Amino acid sequence: MHIAASTRSLWDLAFPAACLQIQDLGFDRVEIWLSESFDQLKPAMVAGNPDVYASQVREASRVSPSAIFLETDVDIDTFKAIVEFAKLLKIAQITIEASPRGTPFNTEIDRLRERCSHCHQEGVRLSILTKTGLLTEDPHTAVELCQSVRGLGVTLDPSYFICRPNGKVDFDVVFPEVLHVHLRDTSLTEIQVPGGLGEVDYNQIITRLRQCNFQRTISIDLLPHTLMGDERLLELRKLRLLLESLV
Repeated sequence: MHIAASTRSLWDLAFPAACLQIQDLGFDRVEIWLSESFDQLKPAMVAGNPDVYASQVREASRVSPSAIFLETDVDIDTFKAIVEFAKLLKIAQITIEASPRGTPFNTEIDRLRERCSHCHQEGVRLSILTKTGLLTEDPHTAVELCQSVRGLGVTLDPSYFICRPNGKVDFDVVFPEVLHVHLRDTSLTEIQVPGGLGEVDYNQIITRLRQCNFQRTISIDLLPHTLMGDERLLELRKLRLLLESLV
C-alpha cells in the first residue's frame, strides 16, 4: 500500500504551492483534485489543454501523481480529456462521484458504463466515491453498481458511513470492491475532527484491505473549510506517520 495526500487537503493554495507543501510534509505521492467549485485545478481548464496542465503538474514538485479525484460531474467529452490528462501523467486511478440519491439505477448504470468502458480502453481504473447524499451512501448499492458495471470499483471514504443522520452503518461489504481510499478522522457528529478524537478505526481498515489483497493508494483527504493553518499541516503529518506505521 502507498500513502498519498490529496491536494484538496490544501484547498486554499494554488496547485503548485499545494504540491510543494505536500512534499515538505514528507509525502512522495499526491492525489490531484479537480473541482469547478474551487480555483486550484478546474476540470474544464485541464480538459481544454491536457498537455499543458500535465507539464505544470510535472514541474510543480517532486511528488508523484498517483490518482485523480474528479469531484465535479462533467460531460463525456470533458471526461475523456481528463482521462487523457491522467495517461500523460501515468496515473492509473480516477475517482468520480456517483449520481445523487434517487437517480434511477439503470440511468446511473448507463452513465457509469460509458465512462468505465473508456477508462478500460485507456488502461485507467475508475471508481465511485462512497458519500452521503449519493447512491453510494448505501454500501450495498455501491456494491451493486460495481457488480453491474464491468471494471468499476469503489473509492472508500469511511467518514460518510460513520457520520450520517441515522447513525453509522457497517460497510464491511464494500472492501472487495475497493480500488482507492480517502481517509481523515471523523466523529459520529462531525465529518472531520483531529486525528485520534474520532471513530475511524485505521488498523481495522488496513487489516480488511490486506485481506482483500489491496496494494494500491490510500489518500489522506482533509475537507475544505475544516482545519485551518498550521493545524491542518500538523494533521497531514500526523496521519501520514500513523498510516505509514500500519502499512
